[in-house]
Order: sequence, then C-alpha cells, then structure tokens
Amino acid sequence: ENAEGNLGIANAILQHLANKLPISRLQRDLTDSTVTRNIGVPFGHSLVSLKSIQKGLGKLILDEEKVKEELEHHWEVTAEAIQTILRREQIHGAYEILKQETRGAVVTEESIERFIKKLEEDESLNLAAEVVAELRGITPFSYTGYFDPGAPLNDHLKAELKESTFKMIAKYT
Repeated sequence: ENAEGNLGIANAILQHLANKLPISRLQRDLTDSTVTRNIGVPFGHSLVSLKSIQKGLGKLILDEEKVKEELEHHWEVTAEAIQTILRREQIHGAYEILKQETRGAVVTEESIERFIKKLEEDESLNLAAEVVAELRGITPFSYTGYFDPGAPLNDHLKAELKESTFKMIAKYT
C-alpha cells in the first residue's frame, strides 16, 4: 500500500509537470519557477516506493519445490526460446511451425523432444548439430526469457518483424 500510494503521487506530479512545463504564456510566468523547484518531489516519492517494494519482496519466502513442480508441468514456456532460435537460424515461419505443434496441445518434455527430432530430421531446414543440441538444452528450468536489446537483428528477422507488424496493423484497422 505504501508503494502504491507513493507511486500514485509521483505519477500525478510527473503528469502535472509534463502538462505544465511545455506551455509558454509569452510572459513572465512565476508558476513555472514554483513547478520547477518541485521536480525532485516525484523522484523522492518513487524512491520511497521502491524501497517499500524492496522491503516487501525481502519478506517473501520462495517455495522452491512448488516452483519446480509448476515448471515441470509447463513445458510450453520453452516455446518462446525455441522460436527465437529458429528465427535466429532464419527458419521461415518459425512461429507457425511451433504453433502447429503446440496450439491446443498439452506440451510436455516428450512432445518438445519429438518436435526437435522432427526439426532435426527435416533436411530442408538444414539445422546444424550445434543448433539441435542448443534446442535440446532448453528446459523450463533453464530458460529465463532474457533478450539483449543491443544485439543486432539480421535482415531476415527485420523483414519478418516488419511483415508481422503490418499484418497486426491491418488486422486492427
């Protein structure tokens, strides 16, 4: 509650600053100086909020056995990692290939292994042994979903992202 309240105050003040400061009245505006003197206030509220969140998180007790159990029954979390690797390897339609295997199905360790085996045996994909080994190394326990925003995108992935963006825009317009 403390964190939520302080973030609410910080957001309200920052919103006021964003609305107030860009407006010029073409005259000496004393309110701007009052407003600018208070720029630090929302940051103070944000800091108090973050410290409150940190304190609250420190009180949590992780049930590692329950987490392991949940992950063991949810191999579908590996789909994103598999799709990312397939796209990196410039496999056209990586999303559709994976969707066909996982949509509406219970995804298990065995079904993921069968899927990887199909990829490995598909000569048209020409997947290197190292890539197949990388795919097999993905588990719900090892995949964190980390993405390096500084990593360069290859031309194929750029084109695929552009195409999917246009499809999404067309769908909603």
